[in-house]
Amino acid sequence: MKTPDEILAKAENGLPRPSWTSRTPTGSQDTVSETKESELISVKTKSHVNMIFARFMAIYGHKFKSCFETEHEIRLAKREWALSLGSYSESELVAAVNRCKETLAWMPSISEFLNILRSLQGDFGLPSTYKAYTEACFHAHEPSVYDWSHPAVYFAGQEVGWFRLRTEEEGQVYPAFQLAYEQLCRRVRQGESLHKPVHKGIEDKRDTTTALLIAEFAQEQDVSPELAATLLFYLTKPKGSRVRERFREQSIAKVQSLGLNLDLPV
Repeated sequence: MKTPDEILAKAENGLPRPSWTSRTPTGSQDTVSETKESELISVKTKSHVNMIFARFMAIYGHKFKSCFETEHEIRLAKREWALSLGSYSESELVAAVNRCKETLAWMPSISEFLNILRSLQGDFGLPSTYKAYTEACFHAHEPSVYDWSHPAVYFAGQEVGWFRLRTEEEGQVYPAFQLAYEQLCRRVRQGESLHKPVHKGIEDKRDTTTALLIAEFAQEQDVSPELAATLLFYLTKPKGSRVRERFREQSIAKVQSLGLNLDLPV
């Protein structure tokens, strides 16, 4: 097993050497893909990831060493971390590393580290990315009248497009919303104030009908308004569309998993 210095391939300045792809050409498609992906990673992001790994080695010691057997493993890990963290500033990453040091006994996975980064956004009243996405989808039919939890949710929905949020499946539209929302979150954390513009428009009676139906469903079926809104989320999608039917099927499965005897409207 290699020593930490060997694994991190330290340079003279004491930081890990920024190696991102294999130095030995293999001719495989995987190596070509890795090289292309690595070319998209900025020097700044590589420096940030080197900083993160150097600090993790100092914080977790032999626990860090046990995560990687070879230099190739850590090279691949650094590439994946860089592909995931390119949109974050150095101050955000340092804050997340400090939170790891305070709360985690082992080096976090990428997903755990991203969750920590996003949890730090909560200090600015920002909901998590997926919670923001759900809010935007559910109220995409009334963006100008809904009282948004944070203006960033509104502007992310506006950028992606309310029609897309109403009609497209999660796998198609969520990545675009995630990118737009997290860019807005960074602006908020850097001190920018976002103010949702006030629009006046014609009230959509269908929207009111849907909201009333959800409220009545919650009361009649003796379930919480939150659960009713989740189960009847498909009603916000166009009637007869594939996406509406898909969400309805998910609601039926959720009802069954909860052991409830509920009849969902078509």
